[in-house]
Amino acid sequence: MGKCPVLMILLSFSLLLVFETLNGVDAVQCFGSPYKRNSSYARNRRKLFSNLAEKVVDNSGFYNASFGQFPDRVYGLAMCARGYEQEACFNCVQRLANSTIDDCQSRKDSFMWGEDTDAAVSCLVRSSNHSTFRSLKLSPPFVQPSPNTIQASTLTLFLPQWEAMVNRTIEAATKAKNSSVLKYYRAEKAGFADFPDVYMLMQCTPDISSKDCNTCLRDCVIYYRKQYLGREGGMASFPSCLFRWDKYAFHGAFDDVKRVPAPPPGPHVNEEESSTTNKKGRSIGYRGIIAIIAVLTFINILVFIGFIKVYARRRKQKNVGSAEYSDSDGQFMLRFDLGMIERATDDFSSENTLGQGGFGTVYKGTFPNGKEVAVKRLTKGSGQGDTEFKNEVSLLTRLQHRNLVKLLGFCNEGGEEILVYEFVPNASLDNFIFDEEKRSLLTWEVRFKIIEGIARGLLYLHEDSQLKIVHRDLKLSNILLDAEMNPKIADFGTARLFDTDETRAETKRIAGTRGYMAPEYLNHGEISAKSDVYSFGVMLLEIISGEKNKSYEGEGLAAFTWKRWVEGKPEIIIDHILKEHPRNEIIKLIKIGLLCVQENAAKRPTMSSVIMWLGSEKILIPLPDAPANSGSRSQSESGTTTVSMSGDVFTELACR
Repeated sequence: MGKCPVLMILLSFSLLLVFETLNGVDAVQCFGSPYKRNSSYARNRRKLFSNLAEKVVDNSGFYNASFGQFPDRVYGLAMCARGYEQEACFNCVQRLANSTIDDCQSRKDSFMWGEDTDAAVSCLVRSSNHSTFRSLKLSPPFVQPSPNTIQASTLTLFLPQWEAMVNRTIEAATKAKNSSVLKYYRAEKAGFADFPDVYMLMQCTPDISSKDCNTCLRDCVIYYRKQYLGREGGMASFPSCLFRWDKYAFHGAFDDVKRVPAPPPGPHVNEEESSTTNKKGRSIGYRGIIAIIAVLTFINILVFIGFIKVYARRRKQKNVGSAEYSDSDGQFMLRFDLGMIERATDDFSSENTLGQGGFGTVYKGTFPNGKEVAVKRLTKGSGQGDTEFKNEVSLLTRLQHRNLVKLLGFCNEGGEEILVYEFVPNASLDNFIFDEEKRSLLTWEVRFKIIEGIARGLLYLHEDSQLKIVHRDLKLSNILLDAEMNPKIADFGTARLFDTDETRAETKRIAGTRGYMAPEYLNHGEISAKSDVYSFGVMLLEIISGEKNKSYEGEGLAAFTWKRWVEGKPEIIIDHILKEHPRNEIIKLIKIGLLCVQENAAKRPTMSSVIMWLGSEKILIPLPDAPANSGSRSQSESGTTTVSMSGDVFTELACR
C-alpha cells in the first residue's frame, strides 16, 4: 500500500511544478528582447492595439498589421475562433490586448489565447518586433491543466478513446476545406465509456500552411500528453495554435456540434481484465500504473536505439555521401555524392522540377533526414566550364547573408556539375506581386519587410561582404521568399566580381534583363554598384504599384511614376490593395525609388543611404531628378540575356 502513493507522487511531480487551473485568469506569455516601459516601442504597441479589436471584427475575424519605424516597429496579429459573434470577438480581443499592454511591459514578444467572459468565443493576440505573418511559431508553450485527475482504474480504457478523438480532430481541423479566413478550426463532442461527454477544440492561425498547422497541433498534444497525462481536461498552446479538451462545454461553438460515440477501446483491456477490475479496483490501479511505466520505458528504449541508428547513418553519409572540400583560398564547402543527390531527386524526376534556368534545371530534393533542398543540375555544354563552376562554388560559399539564397554544397563527378542550395518554399516574388489573388497577402507591412530585406542583401554584396559583387540581373523573379516571407536574392548567373578598390568596369557584351538595366550599362556597357541600385529602384516601384515594368510600353514604370510625381499625384501608382495603409510612408518609398532610377548614375544613392532612409523618419531625403527615358529599346522586357565574358565571375542560382 505504501509504494503506490510514492509512485504516484513521483509521476505527478512535474505536474505540480507548473499547475494552474483552467478557471483562472488567462496568462500572457511575455518573451523576446527587453525594452523600457515608456520607450517608442511601448508607445507604438499601445497605438497599434488601440483599434485592434475593431480591425479584427472588420476583417472577418483575422487581422495582421504593424505600426512605427525600424527598430521600434511593432507587429501585431489577432484573431477570433470561427463562428464568432462580433460583440464577443471584440470584447475578447480588447481584453487580451489590454492584458498584453499591462502585463508585458518589459518584453517585445507576446502571445495570449483566451476567451470572453461568457465563453462564447476564443481569441488570440500576438505582438513582436518582427513580422509574425506566415510564420510557424512553436515556442514558448503555455499549458493549463485541469486540477482533477482521472482515476487509474479508468485510464487504460480512456486513453485509446482520447487518442482516437485527438487524431480525428486534428485531421478535421487541418483539412481546411472551408474558404473562410478562419479555416483551421474544429470543435468535437464525443461520449466515452467512463465519461458521458468529452469536448475538444483545435485551432491554428490562418496564415500558416495546412502542414504547419498539423505540426503545431500535434506538438501541442505531445507537450500536453507528456506532462499532464491523466488530468480531466486542459489546454496547450503555442503562438500559432491552440488545443483544449474538457468534460464540459467550455466554448459556445459546441452548441451546434453533434455528439458522436467514442471509438471502441483498443486491445489494452480485454473482458477478463474488465471483470477483474469490477471485483478488485485496487488491482487495476496497480496495473494501470505499471502499464504506463512499462510503455514509457519501452518508448525510451526505442528512442535510444533510434538515436544510435540515426547517428550511424549520418556518420556513414558524411564518410561516403559527402565530404568537405577546401579551395585554394581555404574556403570549406560540402561535396555531395552523386548517388545521394540522385536518390534525393528521384533520379532527377520531372515531377521534382522546380524551374528551368539559363544554364540548367532546378529540382527539389529531399535527403534521408528529411531536409529539403534545391538542386541545380548544370546543362552540359551550357558555357560554364570547370573554371567558372569552381568560381561559382567559391563565390557563393563566401557569401553568407540571411537575404541571399544559401549554397549548401556541390557535386562534380560522373561528368555532372551540380549545385545544392537551400530550399525556399514560397518561390519568387513575381508569383505573388503580379497575381491578383496572392497579392492580397502582401500587406504594406509585408512589402516593406521585403523591400528592406532586398536592400540589406544588396548592401552586403556591395559593401559588407569580404567580396564586392554587382549582381547585374536584379528583378522580382530573382527574389525568392522563404516560409516567413523574408526575401532572398538569387540567380547570380551574371554576377560581376570587383576588386576591393575597383568602382566601375566596362564590357562590350551585355548580360541581364531589359527593363531593369541601368541606361549607362545597357547603352555603354558601364558596370558599377549603381547599376544594381537602378534595378532596385525599378523593383521597388513594381512592389508598390503591383504592376509590371513592361506594362508601361514606350516609357516604363519609372518614367510614368516621374510624370505623376511632377504632377503632384504620386499616389496614382499605389496598388489599390494598399488603400488602407499609411499613404505618407508609401509616398516616401516612391521618392526613394525615383532617386534610385535617376539617369545620372552619380546622383543615385548607395544602398547604405537607402537603408538609412528606410529606417528613419527624421532624415531629410533629397528630391529626385528625372529618370532615363530610353524608349522601347531599353524598357521593353524581352527576357534575360546571359553571356560568358572574359573577366566576369558567373554564378547562376535559379531555385524557382
